[in-house]
Amino acid sequence: GVLFSLEEVSYYFPHKVMWRSFFAALAAAFTLQLMHPYFSGHLVLFYVNYDHQWHLFEFIPFIMIGIFGGLFGALFIKLNLLWSKLRKMKFTRFPLPLVEVMLVALLTGIISFPNPYTRANASEIIQQLFSQCGPEDNTQLCAYNRTGQNISQQYHDTQAGPEVYAAMWKITLAMLVKSLLTIFTFGMKVPAGLFIPSMFVGACMGRVVGIGMEQIAFKYSNTPFFKLFCDPLSTCVTPGLYAMIGAAAALGGVTRMTVSLVVIMFELTGGLTYIVPIMIAVMISKWVGDAIVKDGIYDGHIKLNGFPFLDSKEDFTHDTLVCDVMRPQQGDPPLTTIDLSHCSIGSLKDLVEDNKYFGFPCVLTNESQNLAGFLTRKDILTSLDLIEQRHDEGICNESGVFFLDSAHRISLNSDIPSVNIRGIMDRSPFQISDQTPMETVVEMFRKLGLRQILVAHNGRLLGIVTKKDMLHHIAELEHRDHCTCDIKCFM
Repeated sequence: GVLFSLEEVSYYFPHKVMWRSFFAALAAAFTLQLMHPYFSGHLVLFYVNYDHQWHLFEFIPFIMIGIFGGLFGALFIKLNLLWSKLRKMKFTRFPLPLVEVMLVALLTGIISFPNPYTRANASEIIQQLFSQCGPEDNTQLCAYNRTGQNISQQYHDTQAGPEVYAAMWKITLAMLVKSLLTIFTFGMKVPAGLFIPSMFVGACMGRVVGIGMEQIAFKYSNTPFFKLFCDPLSTCVTPGLYAMIGAAAALGGVTRMTVSLVVIMFELTGGLTYIVPIMIAVMISKWVGDAIVKDGIYDGHIKLNGFPFLDSKEDFTHDTLVCDVMRPQQGDPPLTTIDLSHCSIGSLKDLVEDNKYFGFPCVLTNESQNLAGFLTRKDILTSLDLIEQRHDEGICNESGVFFLDSAHRISLNSDIPSVNIRGIMDRSPFQISDQTPMETVVEMFRKLGLRQILVAHNGRLLGIVTKKDMLHHIAELEHRDHCTCDIKCFM
């Protein structure tokens, strides 16, 4: 969980947040151990324990599985974002979101019921696909033609029976159905997940490839190639391993995670021995997916919904200045500020009622625009509530408010007492020159976790740059670069 947050969710991750996340993950793991929800004697959900190592020649199918994971992820992202855009434009008014959920639920039940691999719980099917066939298994996936006399030898590589091939067709159909349904379910007004469906699709594909490789190894077991790698008295290829790698590849193609995904797969399966094949498949799926679609599914939905998320994986390579981005620009209304020389309780109340901004720059006077500090909306509201609760004699809306020391006391009316709320103003807000390169500003937002930066010249306030302003500027530059590239390609 900590690695997932660090790699995929947050671009600003200070040490105190990391330790809090680690403690939360530790508490969750301890609680999980106490509750013992899987009844398997293991803390992980899909525990695997294969009795043989993987071989070097299996790198070829592992790479193929990684390519499939990247292709699946790119196609899924394109179709899901396309449907999400349509949903955002057409299905926002009640009761359309409810109707969509009910229709998808009805279609899911109708389509999934005939196939046993879509009818059952997805986690149980994934566990079945990951597992290695043994004497206790009587499923279609393990219906091999067993001919050995010794039970320990009956479950090595052997010829697949008709039921195994029938199961392969059902698994392939289940993979297609689950892929199609997940395109519509992810992003609905219900907590429909992404991890288990993506792992299900990848596990189905991996199991099919694994069975194919197993049958190739069995059919050509006497050739010098397989004699070089495989022991005739032990298992050469385990289809469950391919299912596990396929699950990681599909999930990597959809989410574009790398380090955290490998650790997640280890935590889910306990298969530390198979980290290298998982790493190969995850990296291949990411490279293939990035070549087709730039963003992962989470990044795509963040941009679709307009969330102010600053991606730390992208470099800012333009030469614009902060004066090109700050507000106000020419033709914009003036910046809303707090004039400390004429500040009263009534003016503060009007300010927070008329404006919903996060905070307001403070200037000594409106004429000089000399920057004095920054006040957040929350601190202003809290201070006004405390003033009302105190019921001081003579305090009214016309009472002056001062935030600095006694040398800067104001007196709007000498007969009306003023209020001292000196401690709430930030006297040293982040400020930069109007000629600062935007590349520097972007790094400041990323590494310091800022919401806004004030722009000043020789102490005089010129404007403000918020995270949304910066993201809008980056989007405009990317769109301009994309249009320029299209024109060059057309010419």
